[in-house]
Amino acid sequence: QVQLVESGGGLVQVGGSLRLSCAAPGSISSINVMGWYRQAAAKQRELVAIISGASTIYGDSVKGRFTISRDNAKNMVALQMNSLKPEDTAVYYCNAGEEAMGVTLYEYWGQGTQVVVSS
Repeated sequence: QVQLVESGGGLVQVGGSLRLSCAAPGSISSINVMGWYRQAAAKQRELVAIISGASTIYGDSVKGRFTISRDNAKNMVALQMNSLKPEDTAVYYCNAGEEAMGVTLYEYWGQGTQVVVSS
């Protein structure tokens, strides 16, 4: 069972910042996509940001506020979240896997880390 280790969630006030981190086992060298998803109460899980090589994709609601980065050597991905809003409150999940020609060959999920933005 592959485990992604997440850290950095917590409680923050509106307008504040948080940084989430996630580490995948270094033994899995084929991981080429890493990212973050989130799920708010009574809502479906949604894309926050993903990174593959030099390419990044952000969800519309976080563009300009969140930045995803990756340390390839350590199989780690980070999400810097600035200008947080109450609607950013959710459980954030790390995702890591391998894709080839648009097909997901395998993927792993973290256990989730809670982010609460208070007004």
